[in-house]
Amino acid sequence: MSADEAAAELARLEAEAAAAAAELKLARAQAALAAARAQASRTDASPTETAPAETPPQEAPLAEVTDAAPAGAPNAADSSAVAGPLDDSEVARIVQGYTFDESTLDLGALVNGDPVRDAQIRIPLAMTNRHGLVAGATGTGKTRTLQGLAEQLAAKGVPVFAADIKGDLTGVATPGESNPKLLARTEAIGQSWEPAASVTEYFALGGIGTGVPVRATVTGFGPLLLSRVLGLNETQESSLGLVFHYADAHGLPLVDLSDLRAVLTYLTSDEGKPELKDLGGLSSATAGVILRELITFADGGADVFFGEPEFDVHDFLRTAPDGRGVISLLEVPGIADKPELFSTFLMYLLAELFEILPEVGDADKPKLVFFFDEAHLLFRDASKAFTAAIVQTVRLIRSKGVGVFFVTQTPKDVPADVLGQLGSRIQHALRAFTPDDAKALRATVSTYPTSGYDLERILQELGTGEAIVTVMNEKGAPTPVAWTRLRAPQGLMSPTPAAAVQAVVAASPLLATYGTPVDRESAREILGAKMAAADAAADAAKAVTDKAKADAEYAKQKAAADKAQQKAERDARREYERILRTTGGSTRTSRKREASPLEEILGSKTTQSIIGSVIRGVFGNGRRR
Repeated sequence: MSADEAAAELARLEAEAAAAAAELKLARAQAALAAARAQASRTDASPTETAPAETPPQEAPLAEVTDAAPAGAPNAADSSAVAGPLDDSEVARIVQGYTFDESTLDLGALVNGDPVRDAQIRIPLAMTNRHGLVAGATGTGKTRTLQGLAEQLAAKGVPVFAADIKGDLTGVATPGESNPKLLARTEAIGQSWEPAASVTEYFALGGIGTGVPVRATVTGFGPLLLSRVLGLNETQESSLGLVFHYADAHGLPLVDLSDLRAVLTYLTSDEGKPELKDLGGLSSATAGVILRELITFADGGADVFFGEPEFDVHDFLRTAPDGRGVISLLEVPGIADKPELFSTFLMYLLAELFEILPEVGDADKPKLVFFFDEAHLLFRDASKAFTAAIVQTVRLIRSKGVGVFFVTQTPKDVPADVLGQLGSRIQHALRAFTPDDAKALRATVSTYPTSGYDLERILQELGTGEAIVTVMNEKGAPTPVAWTRLRAPQGLMSPTPAAAVQAVVAASPLLATYGTPVDRESAREILGAKMAAADAAADAAKAVTDKAKADAEYAKQKAAADKAQQKAERDARREYERILRTTGGSTRTSRKREASPLEEILGSKTTQSIIGSVIRGVFGNGRRR
């Protein structure tokens, strides 16, 4: 860091410290002022000995509370004169309960008939890693509450992650637009509203939509989360875990769904069936069920969410050069028909954060605040193992410096074990149209600390942008229950224009890393090569076998032919001998034996004449003649 940068950073930190000190002094002064006014009001209202008895003022009906203070509405100095459900001592207790020594997020102003400007409702910044719940019926302002919290967190240097279900959170990247109604509301609750934009990064699951693609490998996703999105029962979930174990033990990387299908196909083939015995009871039938579910899942388009490069969740922890936290928005409207995949993918990201982040204990501010919108989708039809994994992650990730806020319609959407881990609650209006709704409403009311409110009635009559709030103070104790009119976001409360979003995505430094998918050698290719080699070996073995069979057949046929030839020769010899015996040694067809040259000389007439003369001379025959 250069000297100029160091000086600039020092100046920024000094300015932040001065602002924090000013905020603290202001909060303490407001608390003291509100307490003094409450005491003065009680003193003025005390009856004298000569004063006639007066009828106590009736509480203003809740239905008369309006969303914004009308022109000429009482300000802080006159707030005690407005009839409300709380008396002055209860207002003072709430003011004291929400006055903190540390940096805070401002939620809004207490409502007691009208907003009480001096009674500001806050959350200690350090306590946002103790998790929270934002709940309420559709249209009650949950999204705007989420936006306001995200803006303040980012402004205080805390990175934020949120899933943008409907696409209207993109407005955080664009300064808000002023109007008289907005200014009247913010003035009534003591908010000095100014338009402001937050540093925003856009992401999209698998590149579907506008944003930097976010992908995960099947190995990284794991069998538990994958079983959740496939709708497997506990037996099949256990079997899928064994398949993952087999792939890991045999060096088969599971990058995308085709890799997992390749492993299952191999294990159900003739070559792979013997290896099923090594997996501790995985049956071919179960493997077939999982394979069919995977094929259906992939055919529905879900395979695009799995692959490489795998997203590094460290990239959610970035801050801007000016020290502000980056708000990461994950666009998900393209998978509205795959709610289980969406919610489970968010759980995967949270689990990855838990896996890679070091322990930090209690810090001045969290490393990241994770908003889990549409949380009911995560827990719907979830297995016991899956729910247990969520509970464990939520319970332990606090020590990693990560805060998690669940956003849903009613607290009953979140399991009790998870609710027990949440330190802050911002409850917008609830509806009770059915007996089940009424029962859920009463159950919700029973979980709040004792207060001066008729919560069962108030929770049904809260206006848009109002909520019942209780948070965790710096000592870890719950603050008093406060009916709060919430602050307005400083960003645009409608979507940022699509062209502006696309420009931000195109300029993102993360696009070079995650923009292009990578298809490296993985289980599918390895098993394909293995099966091809096995097929080649089988073909070679078959060729050798076929040759041996052909050679044996040739030898057999040759032996038969030789035997037949020998028999024919014997038969011919016997027949020849028979003929000789029959004809006396000669036949008409026999030919005279050719005489040798000596025989020809001796048999000639001249030779015979000479021989005869010699014989006659020897024996004296010639003298007789």
